[in-house]
Amino acid sequence: MSLTAHIRSHRKPRRSASTIAMRAGVASGVLGTLAVATAAGSANAAEPVTQTLELPVLTGDLAAQVAQSAQATQQAAANYQLQAERDAAASAAAKEAKKDLAHAKAEAKKKSEAARKAAAERATRAAERTTLSTTASTDSTSYASTSSSTATGSAAAVIAFVKAQIGDAYVSGGTGPNSWDCSGLMQTAFKQVGIDLPRVSQDQSTAGTQVSLDNLQPGDILYWGSAGSAYHVAVYVGDGMFVGAQNPSTGVAEKPLSYDPPTGAVRVL
Repeated sequence: MSLTAHIRSHRKPRRSASTIAMRAGVASGVLGTLAVATAAGSANAAEPVTQTLELPVLTGDLAAQVAQSAQATQQAAANYQLQAERDAAASAAAKEAKKDLAHAKAEAKKKSEAARKAAAERATRAAERTTLSTTASTDSTSYASTSSSTATGSAAAVIAFVKAQIGDAYVSGGTGPNSWDCSGLMQTAFKQVGIDLPRVSQDQSTAGTQVSLDNLQPGDILYWGSAGSAYHVAVYVGDGMFVGAQNPSTGVAEKPLSYDPPTGAVRVL
């Protein structure tokens, strides 16, 4: 007997072909069942995944449409507001233009009326000067009779003051010391001797006693225009001359009576 004969073999007993085939069939069945189950599970699981993927797409499209609609609404509202503002601005501009036109017409009418009055006044003055020139020529002997008069006392002081201003500028409303208008010069000159004359030529032409032009004395106030509505005044200084603030061109100047014959005269001294 062999020494190893009593030792049990470690090799596994061989299985029969039928047993192996049976086990293979069972395994195949199990695997088939698992495959079917897996396929079914995959099919069942795929459906909610597909639905879940489509839902955001539909939701995104809807949101985009809502946003576009809101944007279009806002744009339409902005357009309406802009058009309303433009219409309001156009209406306001039209009203303002109409108002300006009415104002311009009123101003033009006023200027036209002022120009007409000024022209009428100039024509009246020209007519008066023509008449006075004729009178002055006729009364030249009368002027000559008074030209040799010599100023004394207050009259001399007034004449000295106005002659000292010869060459000063003529400025409407001027009351000195270097610029004058006609009545401002008269008022300041007579104030030197304590006589307070009114400020304007209209009132100065009625301030004293009316005297005829053929009876003038040095210190008499000459006026042009009607008494009470005179437009110019000056002082007679003797020798057929007067001194006054004539106009912006001549300023304060000494002129002969024939240069611009006066309408009348008043005596306040």
